Amino acid sequence: MKVRMEQITVVIVDDHAMLRQGLAAFLMSYDDLKLVGEAANGKEGLVLCADKQPDIVLMDLMMPIMDGITATHLIRHDFPDIQVIALTSFGEEKLIKDVLEAGAISYLFKKISADDLAKAIRAAQNGVSTFAQEVTEILVRSVRQPHPVFEDLTPREREVLAWLASGKTDREIAEILGRSVRTVHKHLEHLYAKLGVETRTAAVLRASTLARSAGA
Repeated sequence: MKVRMEQITVVIVDDHAMLRQGLAAFLMSYDDLKLVGEAANGKEGLVLCADKQPDIVLMDLMMPIMDGITATHLIRHDFPDIQVIALTSFGEEKLIKDVLEAGAISYLFKKISADDLAKAIRAAQNGVSTFAQEVTEILVRSVRQPHPVFEDLTPREREVLAWLASGKTDREIAEILGRSVRTVHKHLEHLYAKLGVETRTAAVLRASTLARSAGA
């Protein structure tokens, strides 16, 4: 007897009907992904989330009536179990910062391949962030800028933070440093405490925000 795999439910929020149709067709090609609704703006997306309670929202940023950043903030506030993936054509640093602050777990561009988007959706379902390469470069550059708070970090902690910004997992960081995963976890605990955060994404975002304020 074949065991039916549990599907990840997805809502698409984008004001371009053709793109929604393309994403809908893409989702249908994966057995573990299921489209449960489409919305043309953030306000409609919020209503859909209340009705369908999806696992993942693919969120455009620049939309009429309600933009994706506002919608992301409201969704994460009202439905904290729903993960939001920013899926956009724009890569400005302020947009990246704002939507991550609003609660998006990942930031991707619409040119992403179907397989990579499917992987990002599965990763988000497990609480793991995925960033487009250009976004990773912006985040890494930001956390390497000087700021008084960073002076409290040891050289190893700053190195770990840079690898975090590049999207490396704890195990990958451990392999790069030639240390155990347990040691990496200790570095992360110290990092989080010094930056006043509790998660990987928040640590990178906090460091990016501090770096940007230093350069303002």
